Amino acid sequence: MKHLPVILSALLFAAALLFFSFSLPEQRANSLQNTVSAPYIPMKVEFAGEALPLQFFDVRESFEREIIVYGNLHSAILQNLKRITRYFPVIEPVLKANGVPDDFKYLALIESDLRNQISPRGATGFWQFMKSAADDYNLEINDEVDERYHLEKSTEAACSYLKRAYSIFGSWTMAAASYNMGIKGLSDQIKRQKCDYYYDLLLSEETMRYVFRIAAVKTILNDAERYGFSVADNEKYAPLSYTEVVVETSVESWADFAFEHGSNYKMLKYFNPWLRDAKLMNKKQKAYIIKIPAQGFREGKHDIGE
Repeated sequence: MKHLPVILSALLFAAALLFFSFSLPEQRANSLQNTVSAPYIPMKVEFAGEALPLQFFDVRESFEREIIVYGNLHSAILQNLKRITRYFPVIEPVLKANGVPDDFKYLALIESDLRNQISPRGATGFWQFMKSAADDYNLEINDEVDERYHLEKSTEAACSYLKRAYSIFGSWTMAAASYNMGIKGLSDQIKRQKCDYYYDLLLSEETMRYVFRIAAVKTILNDAERYGFSVADNEKYAPLSYTEVVVETSVESWADFAFEHGSNYKMLKYFNPWLRDAKLMNKKQKAYIIKIPAQGFREGKHDIGE
């Protein structure tokens, strides 16, 4: 009996070895299944028709960084894949009509995720206009109306800015960089560094990453399945369907106005987020185009793929 503890210990040790001999192969297989690999990096990447010089190690590594970072924002990518089918069809024709490259729709996306957001500094809307810049580009802002929330008009304003920047810098890449740091700020760095090529300039980290972020978002969203993302057509958001009513007088109550047109206050504001009050004084009798939700749209009768 005095040898019983030794015998029991030996039996327990043997049992443990037997257990691990069977479990380790399964653990190894699970480990292999959970391996995270480096993402695919294209050999050629363009923004607005201008090639990224990926032959430079620093440029390639900067682009790769943004692919890795954005590629791991799974919730953002899935939401954007759903949202672009609603909002890109609004932005694209405005860019085209103004002679601005189509790729700038991705600039709006990285600025706001295609949401009417307000930054800590007060930049507002899809295109993140500050009030001073909005004034410069004829966007109306007062207690009742804020056209920074008006997608078509704010896109027009962004086009005006970008065309002005392009006329100064002669490059859409530089125009995009200036959207982040301002025309004066970028011009000052050009003078300081005696260089006007974005990929050779040393700028603030945010501006240094800015164009690479746009290019990375474009790359992933245009080849989503390669990066592991898939959204069925019938799961994507349909473009807003509506009729238009011209208002040239005051409106005492947008709630009453909505009910009169077969909708409600919430939906009226969803389709016209630039209306910032419950009423409209409209002392100058200005003509405003109000979007009225199409009958049945809220119930999903206009889904993509239907």
